[in-house]
Amino acid sequence: MRLRSFVAAALLQVCLVGTAHAKGPFGTANVGGWVGGAFSNDETGAFSHCAATAPYANGVILVVSQNAAGIWSLAFASPSYHFNKGENAAIDVTFDGKDQARLFATAYRPDMLTAVMPLNVVRTFQKASLMVATAGHAVLNFDLRSTGPVIAALANCVTRVKADGLDKAGDFTKGAAKPAATAEKQGQPPASKSGKGTRTSGGFGTGFVVSASGHIVTNNHVIDGCTELKGNLTGEAAMVLRVVSADANNDLALLQPTSTATFKDFARIRDRSFHSGDSVVAIGFPYHGLLTSDFTVTTGIVGSLSGMRNDTRFLQISAPVQPGNSGGPLFDTSGQIVGVVTGKIPGLRIAALTGDIPENINFAIKTGALRDFLDNSVVPYQTAEPKSELKTPEIAGNARAYTMLISCKGAEEADAKK
Repeated sequence: MRLRSFVAAALLQVCLVGTAHAKGPFGTANVGGWVGGAFSNDETGAFSHCAATAPYANGVILVVSQNAAGIWSLAFASPSYHFNKGENAAIDVTFDGKDQARLFATAYRPDMLTAVMPLNVVRTFQKASLMVATAGHAVLNFDLRSTGPVIAALANCVTRVKADGLDKAGDFTKGAAKPAATAEKQGQPPASKSGKGTRTSGGFGTGFVVSASGHIVTNNHVIDGCTELKGNLTGEAAMVLRVVSADANNDLALLQPTSTATFKDFARIRDRSFHSGDSVVAIGFPYHGLLTSDFTVTTGIVGSLSGMRNDTRFLQISAPVQPGNSGGPLFDTSGQIVGVVTGKIPGLRIAALTGDIPENINFAIKTGALRDFLDNSVVPYQTAEPKSELKTPEIAGNARAYTMLISCKGAEEADAKK
């Protein structure tokens, strides 16, 4: 009875912010040894998250959850845990003895650690049969053979509750998507994007190298739906790229060459706060095939430290960007990365609402979201303090060694060439 009460409490409190004010479950998401459903915020009555738990013989209860914003989390709970509230811990997970990831967990309550799961980890989690979790000296094994259906059920739960409301909650295992597809479709970035979401033909974007191992950052919407990805520095041969990880919610993706490739340099991320009014330099490949084959350089300032609807993950910038700039580096005047260009305000849509066409209102993802993404992907990136101010041609000259054109071949294009 005590274990059952503990499981129920874990379900109620697993939501990412660790709220203790939750009510549920509404409906069911019961698969194999997993039991769960939808939950609401008890203070507001609004839908909060969908979650499921599974108890294990090692004394730990796994709790997997997707909240209303589409963010996945994984929690490790046990009555024997005694964490300080707010305590952090790194948990290394290995799936089927080969795929590895590091999760960064927080104790929102003394008996549970909760970590955000990046999309690449969610995909691996739902397909794996065994997970080994290591934290300090503790090593625990978890049988994951029924996680595929429960991930699909929880994704279906979030979609259906957001569309129909909690009062129509039912069996979320019915009509759930295939496991492999659910994690890839969660959420869309709040800022308007200069590229399309799911593509069925080819396209271009920009990326930049962030590690000596050749990790390349770009936007998720640049690579979404691509069946083949290539990248090349200006004047150099193209190389085939593979997707290492992707985060649709923050519109970030991480790529790497499929074969050994060497780069003369890589970008460093600014390790100091940035302010409204500071100057920025954007570099990318807009309208590739119509304009120059070299990258284009534009300059401007930071107009605001938040994006659409006060989204603090984004910077608003005045540096002009166009389709093809997506995923490109945004620099400060010392040549350090201060953001990832992600898109521009939808001018025609705003004009239809206001009667006025907005000018030079563009967006970049802040380095906080970028660093979290790279940390979760275990990328050995480097940070740097701003140095002396460089002239724009110097910044562009340095960026040439690591700013890359990303080419996407979509499904229709690939089929047409067969």
